[in-house]
Amino acid sequence: MMTFKSKIKTLCSAFVLAGALFSCTDVENLEIQKPYTYSDQYYADLRAYKASDHQISFMWFSDYTASHSLGIRFMGLPDSLDICSLWGGIPKPDTNPLVYEEMRFCQKVKGMKMTMVTFPSIGGNPWLEEYPEEEWIQVYGDSLLSTVYLNDLDGMDLDYEIHGDWMHGDNFVKLIKYLGQYIGPKGKDPSKLLIVDFYADYPSGEIEPYINYFVRQAYTQGFSEHNASRLQNYYDYISCPPEKFIVTENIGDHWQNGGSPFTEADGNQYKENGERLYSLEGMARWNPYQGKKGGFGAFYGQRDYNSTPPYKHFRNAIQAQNPAVR
Repeated sequence: MMTFKSKIKTLCSAFVLAGALFSCTDVENLEIQKPYTYSDQYYADLRAYKASDHQISFMWFSDYTASHSLGIRFMGLPDSLDICSLWGGIPKPDTNPLVYEEMRFCQKVKGMKMTMVTFPSIGGNPWLEEYPEEEWIQVYGDSLLSTVYLNDLDGMDLDYEIHGDWMHGDNFVKLIKYLGQYIGPKGKDPSKLLIVDFYADYPSGEIEPYINYFVRQAYTQGFSEHNASRLQNYYDYISCPPEKFIVTENIGDHWQNGGSPFTEADGNQYKENGERLYSLEGMARWNPYQGKKGGFGAFYGQRDYNSTPPYKHFRNAIQAQNPAVR
């Protein structure tokens, strides 16, 4: 199976896993070259890195096909991506076997978490109206859980954006509490992730104990420059520990520069090499005053493949968030 040669040092510090000391060497790829098969030890170290305590990277990924272009294939994704939210739907082995096989390779061999993503709503799921209203939470929750388990996924990413829908507000809290019995940090199967992403509407802090991550769509939108103060305000509105908070940029609109010009809390606007700092890397470098955040991420992150080298901005952000051992 294919992956790619690395041209930078390790992304992560040495870490202890299962009583043995590993160092995560050559985990990231800065320049895409010809397809290459890494050693079993490389993949073991990569999976161990993913299992270690670190700030994660997250991406909504779509447009995946069996194309020759690695820019729209799972095998073109940065090896160190932690969570891949399947914005393009769940690949099926019968309809697109290559896409399915590549997703499974990234999941099982590279240790990427694959999550389904959906907008919880009654309007988007009219079949629920065939059941009595008092059963909607359980019936819909069971359908989400079945999708995760039948497709051997690593959890779900629920997009909290449909204001006014029956499944919004208090009923969304009930849905999360129902799902949280089975997956997430309080569930019977905590290996499965329960993630909530959001933009203008903030979900209730009542669901925090059941959630692995809150993903704030901290997109550059309606303004031209981003800054740490704005990210801090986003965090202050949500009731969660900082290690559960992820901030994301819309790289679909900003792949050329990796975001918009970014100003850090101390007023700094430049990277250590003198280059202007942009928001994807700024988000990776940023932490709220309260402690280390859960991670950073990108919407339509695959468009950064068009950078030179491919995924330049996303990889630089991973390095900035989890600096390599020198």
